[in-house]
Amino acid sequence: MAESYLQNLLADRIGGSQYGKSTTLYKFEKIKRAKRAAFAAHPGAEIIDLGVGEPDEMAFPEVVAELHREALKSENRGYADNGDAVLKQAAARYLERVCGVPGIDPEMEVIHSIGSKAALSILPAALVNPGDYVLMTTPGYPVFGTHAKYLGGRVHQTPLTEANEFLPDLGALPAEVLDRAKAMVINYPNNPTGASATAEFFGEVVRFARQHRLVVVHDAAYAALVFEGQPLSFLATPGAKEVGVELHSCSKSFNMTGWRCGFVAGNELLVRAYGDVKDNTDSGQFLAIQHAAAYGFEHPEITERIAAKYSRRMTALVGVLQAAGFRARKPKGSFFLYVKAPRAATRADGTRLKFQTAEEVSEWLITDRLVSTVPWDDAGAYLRFSVTFMARDEADERRVLEELARRLGEVTFEF
Repeated sequence: MAESYLQNLLADRIGGSQYGKSTTLYKFEKIKRAKRAAFAAHPGAEIIDLGVGEPDEMAFPEVVAELHREALKSENRGYADNGDAVLKQAAARYLERVCGVPGIDPEMEVIHSIGSKAALSILPAALVNPGDYVLMTTPGYPVFGTHAKYLGGRVHQTPLTEANEFLPDLGALPAEVLDRAKAMVINYPNNPTGASATAEFFGEVVRFARQHRLVVVHDAAYAALVFEGQPLSFLATPGAKEVGVELHSCSKSFNMTGWRCGFVAGNELLVRAYGDVKDNTDSGQFLAIQHAAAYGFEHPEITERIAAKYSRRMTALVGVLQAAGFRARKPKGSFFLYVKAPRAATRADGTRLKFQTAEEVSEWLITDRLVSTVPWDDAGAYLRFSVTFMARDEADERRVLEELARRLGEVTFEF
């Protein structure tokens, strides 16, 4: 098809006149293609998919029932805009009861979001001017930074390293960047590393934000998926509400991924600014979904059951990987396990393969071992394993992990 004038009208931020012409394949597209190739080469074989980044089960029946009840109410049919009081009040109670954050004003300090991704895409418009820096971590979820760049902002990436327990080294941030920085985005428990923050680290973040006049955005999508103790909220840190907001999501906590609902809470001014931009971005999530989400936040025992399943699976997966030679250590939360990628692998027939990157390892694992993972080469070569693999019950979990152990046990890995 001949190129139309429309090609030259596309915005530079998405590639302008070159949009759609690149032949570069991005990581997740490569993974999809490798899976398809593995299926084609091994028809009927089972691929063990440890790369999935979303829950493997549906929302609990009682949450679905609440959605049904609320969807039948005529008063819930219209535009939700920035929401009603139901989810706001449930969110404030949840933050106090579950996360130890007292005194959140549900009317002024909470607004719903159409999932955390939407909030991360809206907040930059409330904060970033051309030339402003935002501080992000790598590896990490890029949405806030992507939208900051759309607005003419700049992104400074801080590597998350094993030596620093996968926490950003705030002292290593360049002064010239800090002079022009507006916001810092952090995410704990972390995707993809599975690392957890500490109260001491959050305290350091508050002090750092005050010193450098930064807004802190804590993406707490995995905060409730902890394997022991209570979830650690950034907002529970003294002074946190003076410098930032926290994003909570139903996707992982209540198996409500496709429902797209969560909330933004914290500093009143920032919440109001988010709400004003949001009001010009969307018309709000369906109130029935918001009210079903509120039901979930009122019943944190749902998340406890989900986290217990992930903890059980994580313990078993760590054991399998350790037996295969990986330096795996069970994280304190999330459903991700992040391990150093091997430098080489030797099959039972003596064939030895050398790997330059985690991406090469991941492609080999899917084609040779029929095991799907996600590679990260941003701050060292690592593989992300997820315990959200498909399994019908605990017996099937054991079967899947035993099969994984067999496939990995046929190879000698070098690190």
